[in-house]
Amino acid sequence: MFCVKCGLQLPDDAVFCVKCGAKQTAVAASQQDTTSAETQEVKCPNCSAPIVPKYGEMVVTCEYCGSSVSLENKGWKNVAKHTMLSLAISDKDQITARLHQMMDKGLLHRHLQESSKLDDLELSFVPYWIIPVTAKTNLIATDIAAQVGSIAATAAMAGLMGGAMGGGSRRGGGFGGGMMDGMLFGTMMGGGGMMGGGNATKAYTVNESYNCPVVAVRSLTAYQPHGYEFSLDDRIDFDSKKIPKSIKILNGDINEDTAKNMGKNIVDQIQSQKVHSKYHMIRQMETQEEVSEGELLHVPIWFAQYDHKGKKIILIIDANSGNAINSVGLS
Repeated sequence: MFCVKCGLQLPDDAVFCVKCGAKQTAVAASQQDTTSAETQEVKCPNCSAPIVPKYGEMVVTCEYCGSSVSLENKGWKNVAKHTMLSLAISDKDQITARLHQMMDKGLLHRHLQESSKLDDLELSFVPYWIIPVTAKTNLIATDIAAQVGSIAATAAMAGLMGGAMGGGSRRGGGFGGGMMDGMLFGTMMGGGGMMGGGNATKAYTVNESYNCPVVAVRSLTAYQPHGYEFSLDDRIDFDSKKIPKSIKILNGDINEDTAKNMGKNIVDQIQSQKVHSKYHMIRQMETQEEVSEGELLHVPIWFAQYDHKGKKIILIIDANSGNAINSVGLS
């Protein structure tokens, strides 16, 4: 049977649709066996070929014409923009050599590959929502360099004035020294005294733009990129004919609205990390994000799993650029 509201194929005894939640009445179920006007089928909006999504899938690529369709509140509709990255590293020997190089990179990872066993190596085209996000962070921070410079300048001035006002006396210039010591102490404590460290505290604005990739498959969210962006200049319109039949094209179960929320949260974390790496004494910070319409991008991804002394190491490689997206179990 098919859902009376969105057209999703359901078990014959289904009471509610797993996609849109619509209740499936007995009358409606029987009508789907007839040519009634209530009968709805899951068909590709582009070529009208039948689409049979698996349980939970929200974004499905038609195996006949290659169009991707997304299930929204009003039923199936074409994804506004569906692109792909071409497959540059398709040979297993080539990707294996690259993996070996990555695992042995750096002092801590030297000879890691030699003591690891490759358990699994798989290539798939994985859907990602590319969510454009602009982030504007307003903050108030103290410039450490300016603060130290201010203290040093105050200390130097204190020494000069102390010497001029009492340094020649055998008693050591009690008036000048005490005054300058108090002034220096106030500066070091951030009190902004006569020589003032207050100028070191300023307002800053950090503006950044991101094309945040959000993996559209829930089971792969553990491998969600963080700070990695695909080379969008290389993308082309999606064409399933350009993908070898032996390579699996994954469907997604995360819709665009959910991806937008996820992308906003990811960018918020990245922006915060970026700001904190540049400004160390932040007294106040607020970030505003603006999210634009996304697109669906299918990317060729190599998943490699190694066993290192009983510990699993998983590497995720962008098969278009050859770069590592992230790793799990590798420190």
